Amino acid sequence: MSDEPIIRLVAFLCVLAALSAWELRAPRRRLQFGRMRRWPSNLGLVLLNGALVRLLAPISAVGLAALLEERQWGLLALLELQPWLRLVLALVLLDLAIYLQHVLFHAIPALWRLHRMHHADLDFDLTTGLRFHPIEILLSFALKLFVVAALGPPVLAVLLFEVILNATSMFNHANGRLPDRLDAAFRWLVVTPDMHRLHHSVQPAETNSNFGFNLPWWDRLLGTYRAEPVGGHAGMTVGLSQFREPSELGLWRLLTQPFRAPPTGYPLGQR
Repeated sequence: MSDEPIIRLVAFLCVLAALSAWELRAPRRRLQFGRMRRWPSNLGLVLLNGALVRLLAPISAVGLAALLEERQWGLLALLELQPWLRLVLALVLLDLAIYLQHVLFHAIPALWRLHRMHHADLDFDLTTGLRFHPIEILLSFALKLFVVAALGPPVLAVLLFEVILNATSMFNHANGRLPDRLDAAFRWLVVTPDMHRLHHSVQPAETNSNFGFNLPWWDRLLGTYRAEPVGGHAGMTVGLSQFREPSELGLWRLLTQPFRAPPTGYPLGQR
């Protein structure tokens, strides 16, 4: 699909602008650092990761889905389903794959070395949802291609999933306030910021909870859901005990972090 990059870029910029305005108008927590201290590094990672994927990836997930759809390959292509049902099923299965990948990055020490950079942010806002190590991004992309190859999902499903995943990652990391009743209702449909903020707690038992990005159902079904942090959202400490210095917010420190300290703490068993 030739329009894929434009569609994804426009969607990204629109969501970024809307959530940024929400954070300014109705912040959930007082942040320790201003945007100019954290955003250059976090957004710099977006540019770096995007360039690396385009440079190194032989094909996009949407491009692979188009190829598979043309040849009728993959599990979903073998099932005689209505197009709308195939689309919905593909979106749900892709989301389950992302949930399982997230758990895996917490469970394996070598992968945690990479993923902990995402957790080491000393504040929690929409750019935290964009802050991932380039090696993790490349591994995640390879896994996504594998899942797409196995499923053979519709092209539209993969494009929608890419846009939705990016948007919800920013949304559920946003430092925006939702009314309690609205948050409680939304939690049955999508991962809310309060639900996911707990996952960024400095407490290991809370860090290893609420792994979902889009759909909240996997945490509830698989026993990884926690409703609230023990100390409440206002008093909860965000980040990791290993990396508390403000100097760790710099881009070079983020890129070298996986190689500077052992993957101690936060094994998945500490729940």
